Amino acid sequence: MRTYSLWPLGLAALVGVPILMSVLTSAQAGGGPGTSQPRAASKPRISPVTDAQPDEKRRQLVTAFSGSLPDNAFRTLLQLPPLVEAVMPYTVYLSDQSTLSPRHRELLILRTAWLCGNQPLWSYHAERARKTGLTARDLHRVAEGPEAGWEGTEATLLRFADQLYRNSSVTDAIWKALAASYDLFHLMDAVETVNHFTVLSMLFNSFGVQPDSGTSDRLPTDVAYKVTVPAREPPLAVARVEPVPGDGIAVGRTFARHAKLNQARGPRANFINRVSTLQPKYREMLILRIGWDCRAEYEWAQHVGRVGRAREHGLDPVNIAEGPDAKAWDPLERAILRAVDELFRDTMVSDRTWSELAQRFDTGLMMTAVFTASSYRATSMSLNALGVQLEPGDERFPKVTSR
Repeated sequence: MRTYSLWPLGLAALVGVPILMSVLTSAQAGGGPGTSQPRAASKPRISPVTDAQPDEKRRQLVTAFSGSLPDNAFRTLLQLPPLVEAVMPYTVYLSDQSTLSPRHRELLILRTAWLCGNQPLWSYHAERARKTGLTARDLHRVAEGPEAGWEGTEATLLRFADQLYRNSSVTDAIWKALAASYDLFHLMDAVETVNHFTVLSMLFNSFGVQPDSGTSDRLPTDVAYKVTVPAREPPLAVARVEPVPGDGIAVGRTFARHAKLNQARGPRANFINRVSTLQPKYREMLILRIGWDCRAEYEWAQHVGRVGRAREHGLDPVNIAEGPDAKAWDPLERAILRAVDELFRDTMVSDRTWSELAQRFDTGLMMTAVFTASSYRATSMSLNALGVQLEPGDERFPKVTSR
């Protein structure tokens, strides 16, 4: 049996001069990911499970996903065993089983870890990357970005990751450039690799996961944090990935195009919608707000209406769009929305907001709330990049002029 530690083992360059980093619209209350590199909590907020703690369920998860040496990240997630079951199948698939070459997987994962300022992911995947032929200089160039001597498909991949992280979408030019080398499955796997490792970064940053003492690689400290991307383009009017024919809403039929990926992705969504004990009102607040921040109108429409039914939970979509400063919210609700905006902007929840939420939520609910917003950030990025189109009669974004 293969064992796993901190997440399992497993073209031309864009024509023209890139426009300086895009400025997001004033209606996007999260303000967009920040211009400085995110940093994780300096000490654990969620303590890793110790050797003395595991019960039979936890021991089974260690055996299934981590062998005999679970690392800090895995032991932190073990505080909520259903979260391990939600996260690990997709992590295994994207790390080891996707259609991408090992080298291209590691380029995308490392660039995402750099963008998100996540030390544990960088530390673990730098070691993996060397096994694919990447040198110490190459690793440094990953942090420097796509202009640091990269060529062809590899330069395109780094630009692709930057756009997904910064804009929650991908321009037609970069999509077409990558499609010159990648088929549909490769394209979907590339999207999901960036998005899922953004999820892991938000979890690890917010939970305060520290790099393992046995690892030596750390994020380069001599590289300025610079992310230059074209201005975000308008939402796609035509799907880039055509849904399979049949019943059901477009998002499900879009992911059904890639059956193996879709199967591995299922537990992540299932946890939020069927396993989570988070109050439905709070769940929908987290999902709608991150959909708003990412400008994912499909996500918004489904959770205002047919999937989330926001109004049935006492939510006014306009208040969600107005954000944490809207007068409608009580202190807990305001903290929930602020946490979403912080995750979107800073890839972690601030000390202040974490403390406020922890007064009302136990460890399991804290982990669940962060995971809900993080997972739906990834979903929103996927919807935008794949061009999933609104269903007939869907409710669109409200017009909001102030934050």
